[in-house]
Amino acid sequence: MIEWDHIIRNGKLVTANECYEGNIYIKDGKIAAVTQDHLKGTAKEETDASGRYVLPGLMDTHIHSRDPGSTHKEDFYHSTLAAAAGGITLVFEMPNTNPPINHVENLQKQVDNLSQKANVDFGIWGICLGDLNLDQIQSLNKAGVIGFKFFWGYAVNRNTFELVYNYNPDMKDIIPPFKDGEVYKIFREVAKTGKLLAVHAENNDLIHTLTNEIQASGEDDYEALLKGRSDLAELTTIQTGIAFARHTGARLHILHITSAEGVNAVKAAQERGESITSETCPHYLFLSAEDYDEIGPAMKVYPPVKYKKDQETLWERIADGTISIVCSDHAPHTEEEKDGDLWTIPAGMCGVETMVPLMLNAVNEGKLTIQQVSALLSENPAKQFDIYPQKGSIQPGTDADLTIVDLNQSFEIKREHLHSKSKVTAFDGFKGKGVPVATIIRGQTVMKDGEIVSERKGQWIKPKE
Repeated sequence: MIEWDHIIRNGKLVTANECYEGNIYIKDGKIAAVTQDHLKGTAKEETDASGRYVLPGLMDTHIHSRDPGSTHKEDFYHSTLAAAAGGITLVFEMPNTNPPINHVENLQKQVDNLSQKANVDFGIWGICLGDLNLDQIQSLNKAGVIGFKFFWGYAVNRNTFELVYNYNPDMKDIIPPFKDGEVYKIFREVAKTGKLLAVHAENNDLIHTLTNEIQASGEDDYEALLKGRSDLAELTTIQTGIAFARHTGARLHILHITSAEGVNAVKAAQERGESITSETCPHYLFLSAEDYDEIGPAMKVYPPVKYKKDQETLWERIADGTISIVCSDHAPHTEEEKDGDLWTIPAGMCGVETMVPLMLNAVNEGKLTIQQVSALLSENPAKQFDIYPQKGSIQPGTDADLTIVDLNQSFEIKREHLHSKSKVTAFDGFKGKGVPVATIIRGQTVMKDGEIVSERKGQWIKPKE
């Protein structure tokens, strides 16, 4: 008689297009059968998912674990523990670590580093540093990076290759933000790989000019920050990126899109048949500039959270498919670092653990369907990053990664309960309904009812060749 590793019974199985009742039988870390029948055999583990929804393992394609580098803020063990606690089975780690993922040797070192700490599966982005590593793009591609990230508008430390977020021409040993010709070469080289080129879309020169003007006026509130980093900074970069992608054939992906004008430019490009995709984050969907007075510095992120009208348009573009991915941009800082002047405190906050509850609450509020959650956080990213159907599906033969959620269970986000090293979040005290109740990776339960029950089961995931 067969012994199954894990049987999940009586759940409502959710894909991007369907929701149906069924049972999942898991063997050797893979889904062996999906059926409404009860198959013969015993099981090492059984889960009764009655009244709950079973989604293909949810993903967070955009996290900064600061590892190696600023591990006093966060490290990969804690970020992936937070991911597992929040219903996430797979994360994509960003490449702006110290050292960065700028060539294959550093990629391999990072694989070794993260593999020892991973509580969920992970992919690794490669970084684009212009002429500094243009000749490394093809080898990084062959070695298995999940995609390529270009921090458009950021300067680079000449000695460490770390990004410089608030560039000033008077800085020493700093390579200024790249000119358009250098950026064009990045697009052209990444286009040869066929992988996504993801860009942080902010126009540094415009931001520098406007911010200097605003600071000189003495304004220092959140409205001043938005004047300095306006939606025009996002729009002009997106428009240039779309043009470069059109001429080079690059698969352009706009990261953490924030503005109505920016996302509408993406929509127009898609309607022309151009290969442009976009993502947004919970803080842009659930917060607006009007919330800053109540929340304070924890809300500062780059690009900044904008206005209610922008938030409303982002929801519309999720509904029509312009935005195909929602991710967290998890980027923790310490309490001390976030306590200060709005102009000088760092941008970023925790997000990987709170994303799924926020999105499930949106289902209960009628902003999303549960099928859209499955699409935005699983199937769409799996397809865009060429790891489908190994990930992002509930199909026989694929990895048994599953997230079980209870749409009827209430929650309150409390910063002290977060699993990250640093616990700064703009959602402290947020109450809602809909929680992940199990995180299952290759058939093994990692989180059950909010408690971590198994650690360090994550593996490096590479795109299909």
